[in-house]
Amino acid sequence: MPGLPPGKLNAITDVRGVGVGHCTVIEGDSIRTGVTAVLPHPGNLFVHKVPAAVEVINGFGKAVGLSQVKELGEIETPIILTNTLSVGVALDALVEYKLERNPEIGRKFPTVNGVVAECNDGFLNDIRARAVTRRHVRAAIAAAGTGLPREGNVGAGTGMSSFDHKGGIGTSSRVAEPYTVGVLVLSNFGRWPQLKIAGVPVGQLLPGPQPAGQEQGSIVIIVATDAPLDARQLGRLARRAGFGLARTGSVAGHGSGDFVIAFSTGVNCQAVDQDRLAAERLRDDKLEPLFQATVEATEEAILNALFAAEAMEGRDGNSRKALPVADILEILSKYRAINKGRNDI
Repeated sequence: MPGLPPGKLNAITDVRGVGVGHCTVIEGDSIRTGVTAVLPHPGNLFVHKVPAAVEVINGFGKAVGLSQVKELGEIETPIILTNTLSVGVALDALVEYKLERNPEIGRKFPTVNGVVAECNDGFLNDIRARAVTRRHVRAAIAAAGTGLPREGNVGAGTGMSSFDHKGGIGTSSRVAEPYTVGVLVLSNFGRWPQLKIAGVPVGQLLPGPQPAGQEQGSIVIIVATDAPLDARQLGRLARRAGFGLARTGSVAGHGSGDFVIAFSTGVNCQAVDQDRLAAERLRDDKLEPLFQATVEATEEAILNALFAAEAMEGRDGNSRKALPVADILEILSKYRAINKGRNDI
């Protein structure tokens, strides 16, 4: 797909300082779940907040902390991704983590706003078992690193499905000189006949599962950039992520929870001099390359999740196949849609 070049890792961690950690939870024949943590920077986020925005494409979801992010335009904790029924324990672990590092919370300063987002992995995972614990959340945070994150069946993506195949975690980045935009997705949406890759209607050209009923999946999209943007401008970037989602064939169905969380590492939220803070921000008429970067990185992050995911069997013998990569590459070659890259698309 022609467009902007990817960063060195083609990952959200191409945005300097951003860290990703996973904790995968697989037990017996029915537990297929986990936790993924995204850290905007390695410091104390409660003290050094980052500007942020939230875009709700379709609100069928159980995320917490997003209303305050939308109101105040800041993120002050790591972003935790997990399954739907583990949001509560993830928030509890996140609050515990911040209280340990900030004894002034609830005393000198107000309370802390933890950000947790989710998708439902109940097809492969016994979600009622609520196997995720605070220990798993803390392990994901502790594992956060700035190298190339693992993709597919890992962390929060362990039990997720996309386009009636195995889904999970995917990431990508684009460079819009002198800035970088990185995206990480928790992909758990889509029906096979909808799937498009590089504009090619793969799900209609290849035989595959023929699902019945309405869309029941979700996706969480995290957009990071080192461009100096404020919360309003980040909201503009977050809205563009929906265009990347649509390129893969999504229609944001009735039962699909589609959320975007965007943040910038390029602005100091605690700057005392507001005139200097305003001067640091990028002008609106310079945003268009970042819009393009967001669309392209979102689309590829979703495809990377699909291409990286491996077949899995889980609860009650339910299973998801891996994407038929060889057949897809043959079709893309036929339509001259192949461009050399990490996944040859």
